[in-house]
Amino acid sequence: MNSSGNYLFKSARLGFRNWQETDLAALSSINSDEKVMEFFPATKTAEETADFIQRMQQEYCEKGFCYFAADDLSTNELIGFIGLHEQVFEAAFTPCIDIGWRLRKRSWNKGFATEGARACLRYAFDQLHLKKIVSIAPEINSKSENIMRRIGMTKKGVFKHPLLKDFPKLESCVLYEIDRPEL
Repeated sequence: MNSSGNYLFKSARLGFRNWQETDLAALSSINSDEKVMEFFPATKTAEETADFIQRMQQEYCEKGFCYFAADDLSTNELIGFIGLHEQVFEAAFTPCIDIGWRLRKRSWNKGFATEGARACLRYAFDQLHLKKIVSIAPEINSKSENIMRRIGMTKKGVFKHPLLKDFPKLESCVLYEIDRPEL
């Protein structure tokens, strides 16, 4: 729970902030849910989740963005993350800035991911002045691909993700992108 109310930015229903150590239990619960992690190689342990939080805190300090902690403003509860992350795995389009999301199951199908992703794109383009954002998901993850389309991204193709080569069901990924609008 974010008692400080110090959000970097907000959407109508969500607050976006850097991570706190107190987020570990809530994010660990999300990361250990097999349904939430269906399109990932495995669920995450509490130690892996703590490492993720530390990496996101560091990325925010260094770059001004990360996969932000996303709170439901009506309850002040962490519902997951929505945000930006620099991807550097070996591919024709990397390094790049990726937009991604992971929400607890009870927050699904309420428009939070779409609303939050739109807010993150505005932050990326208006505050950070980034020129292009990409999004990546396994081809079988049609829900994420639908969100990519809803937020105005364009499909650029399908590629074999080098970090998923040991996971044949997940290896084939879609690549979407969106350019900063000309003012």
